[in-house]
Amino acid sequence: MMTLRIEKTSDVHGTIVRLSGRLAAEHRAELVEQIASSTARIALDLEEVTLVDLDVVQFLARCEGAGMELLHCPAYIREWISRENDRRARSRSLRSNPGEI
Repeated sequence: MMTLRIEKTSDVHGTIVRLSGRLAAEHRAELVEQIASSTARIALDLEEVTLVDLDVVQFLARCEGAGMELLHCPAYIREWISRENDRRARSRSLRSNPGEI
């Protein structure tokens, strides 16, 4: 089983955090640390990510919502992020309009 590998490259345009392998909730703290120590413009390169869990998908959705670019995002991860965003939007809508069930 391949674990997660994180490689970070920075230049004058920003930072790319390249992720490889399986990305799970247990890796989130390390990823947050890498992001926090990066320059202003951050992109996450997901080309070599092979597996994610729900926690990571929700984290990636929040990252993208905060303006981070997700490079080479596999189609299944992109679809899952879209579904989570839709689910969160519906949940917020129901909380603010409980009579619309």
